[in-house]
Amino acid sequence: MISLTKLLFNEEYFGDSLRYSTDSRGAVHGAAAGMGPVVVWNSTRTCNLKCVHCYMDSDARKYEGELSTEEAKSFIDDLAEFNVPVLLFSGGEPLIRPDFFELAEYGRDKGIRPTLSTNGTLITREVAQRIKDIGVGYVGISLDGLREVNDKFRGRSGAFEAAMQGIQNCVAVNQRVGLRFTINSHNLAELDNIFDFIEEENINRVCFYHLVYSGRGNQMVEEDVSPAESRQAMETIIRRTVDFEKRGLRKEVLTVDNHCDGVYLYLRALKENPEKAQSIKDLIGRNGGNRSGIAFGAVDPAGYVHPDQFTQHISFGNVRERKFGDIWTDMSHPILAGLKDRKPLLKGRCAKCQFLDICNGNFRTRAQAVTGDFWESDPACYLTDAEIGLK
Repeated sequence: MISLTKLLFNEEYFGDSLRYSTDSRGAVHGAAAGMGPVVVWNSTRTCNLKCVHCYMDSDARKYEGELSTEEAKSFIDDLAEFNVPVLLFSGGEPLIRPDFFELAEYGRDKGIRPTLSTNGTLITREVAQRIKDIGVGYVGISLDGLREVNDKFRGRSGAFEAAMQGIQNCVAVNQRVGLRFTINSHNLAELDNIFDFIEEENINRVCFYHLVYSGRGNQMVEEDVSPAESRQAMETIIRRTVDFEKRGLRKEVLTVDNHCDGVYLYLRALKENPEKAQSIKDLIGRNGGNRSGIAFGAVDPAGYVHPDQFTQHISFGNVRERKFGDIWTDMSHPILAGLKDRKPLLKGRCAKCQFLDICNGNFRTRAQAVTGDFWESDPACYLTDAEIGLK
């Protein structure tokens, strides 16, 4: 994640202590020294929507083999033992699991911060209050545009209205809530509308995701934004973030899954404010770029461990058989070992980029989806050859 509010204005939010701490850069197995990774648990594959870019290829049916309540508690015990700071409940739709509240509360009692990634359509006022009462640190609700645009992506008429009601219910009980928006060629024009929306609805946070070609998202490679459109998106996001700051509106704005965003922000600042540019470079240098397999990991509904939630075709082990920490620190798997020290393995533009130390090769799953090679260049890098130091 790239926090524009941190890099531009040095405003501090919870996740920034993990992303930009001075001891995060040298960590091999976690978000910082002595700490495990942030873990996404896709707690169920079942979902009440059918989004066209879903990396889980979820549907409204029951899937066999998902972790039981007792197995999930044992898994959470292992995460606590490994000092995992955050457990993000995701799906499918995690609120479909009848034991969600029990497990989120169990994680909280073990010292793990529970967070929630949801489509928002099941968050009634009562559900929002329960989420607040058990101490869920943050609720991220996915929207990919307003009304008709969102409903087309979500595969259900009325999905936008239901999600908006979920957002309003969270705001009403003072539950920290934010939007998750995946940028693509069909909704690029919605960016300004999304900023208007989060201001009107008093939403605390917005994360702009770059498309990852995984699951049903594999079918959208040709529908991703071009390099020029990526830059256009960044300019809109920066402009509106600066506007919020000037008007005293405290909103956390982040971009996700494309670490050249940080470099773009640095190069942009270098032309206008060299002192600010150096501060940005220092912060993204601490972060170290993409840290899938290091500071970030994922566990699927059946208990298999992956580098991140988009790389479900690569598994390192199963939490039913071994503790998460033992799996995460086992360097015998070539992909896991490679992710922890990937620079010698990277190819193409990524290998030659002058900003490799602060991008770390960006997103491997996109590279593999397009080229067939896990270590090739990320095709979503929109920086020019001149910008990355190639002749």
